[in-house]
Amino acid sequence: MKPSEINEKWLVLQEKIARDFDTDIPDMKVMLFLIGVQELGKGPQKFSKRQKEELMHIANCRLFSELGFYELEGIDQDGWPHWTLVKPIPAYTLLEQEMIMRSLILTYFENLID
Repeated sequence: MKPSEINEKWLVLQEKIARDFDTDIPDMKVMLFLIGVQELGKGPQKFSKRQKEELMHIANCRLFSELGFYELEGIDQDGWPHWTLVKPIPAYTLLEQEMIMRSLILTYFENLID
């Protein structure tokens, strides 16, 4: 996808999430948190600040696994997934990082809905 397509679809996704959750337009962190909660698979609940950070890490690993950077190592005794870095992530520029993350998040939600 071209950056303009990614940006257009990103805005549509943000609006959909805001409507579905009756909340403000979500930023990247909120999107990562939602993916982390989905990947954890325990449904909505109260999370500590540390757990929220871990959920966003889970989301990052899950998203970058699509590009072959992470591999699911397994699930611990508490049901939390653990990922292993299998190859280093290149030093992308900030703009590249933003576009890659948006694209991966869009694909994630598209696959979730399909």
